[in-house]
Amino acid sequence: MVVRVSFRRGRATGAHRQIESEAYKAAKAHGRPILREFSHCPTPANLLERVGNLVGLVSGAAITDNPNIGVLQLGDGRVMCLTETTKGSTLIDPESLETVGRFSYTDRIGGMYMVQSAHPIVTKSEFLTVLPDLARPGHLVVKMEAGSNERKVIGRVDCRGGPTPGWLHSFAVTENYVVVPEMPLRYSSTSLLKSELAPFYVFDWLPVSGSYMHVMCKSTGKTVASVEVPPFMAFHFINAYEEEGEIIVDCCEHNGDPAIIETLVLHRLRSFRDKDVLPNARVGRFRIPLDGSPYGELETALDPEEHGRGIDMCRINPARLGKKYRYAYACGARRPCNFPNMLSKIDLVEKKAKNWHEEGVVPSEPFFVARPGATDEDDGVVISIVSSDDGEGYALVLDAATFEEIGRVRFPYGLPYGMHGCWIPAKN
Repeated sequence: MVVRVSFRRGRATGAHRQIESEAYKAAKAHGRPILREFSHCPTPANLLERVGNLVGLVSGAAITDNPNIGVLQLGDGRVMCLTETTKGSTLIDPESLETVGRFSYTDRIGGMYMVQSAHPIVTKSEFLTVLPDLARPGHLVVKMEAGSNERKVIGRVDCRGGPTPGWLHSFAVTENYVVVPEMPLRYSSTSLLKSELAPFYVFDWLPVSGSYMHVMCKSTGKTVASVEVPPFMAFHFINAYEEEGEIIVDCCEHNGDPAIIETLVLHRLRSFRDKDVLPNARVGRFRIPLDGSPYGELETALDPEEHGRGIDMCRINPARLGKKYRYAYACGARRPCNFPNMLSKIDLVEKKAKNWHEEGVVPSEPFFVARPGATDEDDGVVISIVSSDDGEGYALVLDAATFEEIGRVRFPYGLPYGMHGCWIPAKN
């Protein structure tokens, strides 16, 4: 489901609509999920169905196209909803929220490149993403010019660990480089071949396979650095920038522990409500040398107690993408909790955080909207869609500088927890 809140002339209006994906249509017709989802794998009734599932997996027919992870605006104004399967990229009308149709890539990048990063880097001029190669462990870095449907290959990064690529939910860029992470949470070949869930959905945790950070030059496609780093677990990278012969990369890092994945299972969230079971997390900062050194560093950017030892769903001022920056906005934790229940403004210079919390609510990803004409990095507002345990919901607007509430837009109904959104300025 996609939700819209529009601000015009001092008033706010809202709407929501179900995205008409093939996965949604099939589930509605059969009363249950039919295609393979992130945490759901249909159990084959017999050998014939098992073979059919394998064929469907290789062809992509059995994989979901449910675009439930994010919404973004392409450089040419089109609005896309997407997930981690390439077939899930779907265009919608931003006003009516009507499903326009599947985004059809016109290139010939296919085969086992049916999975993509859920968080492409989108600017007014291009769309940049990473495609894991499930057959020959590695990652393909591709770009697509604004207004085009054709992806062009920049280069390829071969995985140093194995036997499969590391999960790559997101990645980072600087002004001149693409940073491709390779963590030890790897796609499970057994899960894919047997049509069954692995210990971590479709992944295996293999710390002995190593953890690496790869750096590719945007202009040449060549890998200019590939360093081993301490084991890490990260859904979301925050930002990256170049500084004095090295690259700084920040992420929401779960202390090299995949337990967060198990924690987010629905029955565990229901069972451990009001229990302090949310795994610890930090702002992890990688330092990747560009001088050929074989190792990189991973440190903690600020005391995790500043944001309650929980952090994820991080956003920045888009104008600071790939550049040195100071502020990030994220979901933090007010303990005890079993889920991120606080909004945090992270100051990476002062190494402090300002926090917003209200009892009994769960805020979604906070995204920053700059004030027109702003020059200061935090001159603007932060918006988050909030779900309440009493069944209500509202859009919260905070002053990005002070992190104090400006106002809220109450919905006439409750909303399920949302994932990633975007701000679309008015055309005029």
